[in-house]
Amino acid sequence: MTVSQSEFNVFRQFLEDKSGIVLGDNKQYLVTSRLRRLQDEHGIKSLTELMARIQAQPRGALQEQVVDAMTTNETLWFRDTYPFTVMLNKVLPELLEKQPHQRLRIWSAACSSGQEPYSLAMTLDEYERANLGKKVSAQIVATDLSPSMLQACKIAEYDSLSIARGLSAERLQLYFDKTASGHWAVKPAIKNRVEFRALNLLDSYAGLGKFDVVFCRNVLIYFSAEAKKDILTRIHATLKPGGYLFLGASEALNGLPELYSMVQCSPGIIYQAK
Repeated sequence: MTVSQSEFNVFRQFLEDKSGIVLGDNKQYLVTSRLRRLQDEHGIKSLTELMARIQAQPRGALQEQVVDAMTTNETLWFRDTYPFTVMLNKVLPELLEKQPHQRLRIWSAACSSGQEPYSLAMTLDEYERANLGKKVSAQIVATDLSPSMLQACKIAEYDSLSIARGLSAERLQLYFDKTASGHWAVKPAIKNRVEFRALNLLDSYAGLGKFDVVFCRNVLIYFSAEAKKDILTRIHATLKPGGYLFLGASEALNGLPELYSMVQCSPGIIYQAK
């Protein structure tokens, strides 16, 4: 399928309106590769035909499938390492000392296939093991806009290729069970620490409640500067005073000094809500 510039412009405006994700110039190849299987399944010959079908059923399954195909990204276990080390050695001890009798709440935003929230659940377990079994009362809320990703997250079974991406042999043995199909299933004690919910980051966060920690990593790079600022402002409203925001290693919080303070963690930087 070849994509003309005019078709591409219409499609990328549609994608930004629905998901906030901004496709850069000359990304026609990304559209064709991501949508090829979907177009074959539906017998759709061109991007113009695809958009016509979506406009005919604006709330139909096809629109959802298209956004799903364009926004799903692979991720890693314990991605970049340092955020989870900082959680283990700084953030958890500090928050537990400050509010020893309150349940911690952690939000994993745009959780994709679940590696981030399950890595956070393992980090909680590792903190407990390192502190003589001291129990951490915590809820991890993980959100994504993709129904298929959320369904996969809830099943919590991963193939060998996914497992190999960032997971040590020790953690594999400790936190996973081998299934009859040869996949690896997250153990119930870790799985049960995470609650998955559908959420588009462009929509309201009012139903989520307040959090001590928010992980919003490696997703804001896909948004316009205006949308990014709006999301970070609204994330601040979900954070308790003194709560922490973790961004991706290649992401920076430009502006908003009235909302966040930068905290150097060596390695890595996190942001504390004012």
